Amino acid sequence: MMHDTLDTTADLVRQENVARILDCAERLFRHYGYGKTNVADIARELGMSTANIYRFFASKVEIHQAVCGRMLATCYQLTYDACHSPGTASERLRRYVQTHYQWTRDTMLDQEKVHEMVVVAIERDWHVIERHIDRIRGLVEEVIREGIATGEFADQDPEVASRCFGAAIITLCHPQMVAQCLAKKNRAMPDELIEFAIRALKK
Repeated sequence: MMHDTLDTTADLVRQENVARILDCAERLFRHYGYGKTNVADIARELGMSTANIYRFFASKVEIHQAVCGRMLATCYQLTYDACHSPGTASERLRRYVQTHYQWTRDTMLDQEKVHEMVVVAIERDWHVIERHIDRIRGLVEEVIREGIATGEFADQDPEVASRCFGAAIITLCHPQMVAQCLAKKNRAMPDELIEFAIRALKK
């Protein structure tokens, strides 16, 4: 029993330290940029030694992955809530895309340094990004499957439909594409893309 208590306490202390490191790293990444922040900067800000940081994370890259993972977890929760909210399948998909688009604009593009951090993650094709995409696709597939069952959507393979739906709205979810399209006047508007993608499920 005593051994279990000590293990639990040690785990809590470790979680607290990890959270402190990630909070500090995200704050510095946002302020100075990912490229200009190193592990020594994070350690100095926390009053820790660099060696102590390396007890929890093997590298700056690993810290970056964890920070991005936390940001994407927030995005996933927003998507989950939208996909499980009241309404028809069309209404829930519409709510999901609108929510995701607004989150991307607010979180990823509001500050140049945050955008840099996300672009680095995407360019490195980290598993955390791929896992996030798969989880989001799974939520969309579930909504489409329900829409097919009720007759709201045409009979089709919901897994394929979810991949195609994601491809149709990619310019509303991918940070780099969102940033580029915001500056263009000859691109489809968000609501136009959303309605186009939803209509395609009904054919």
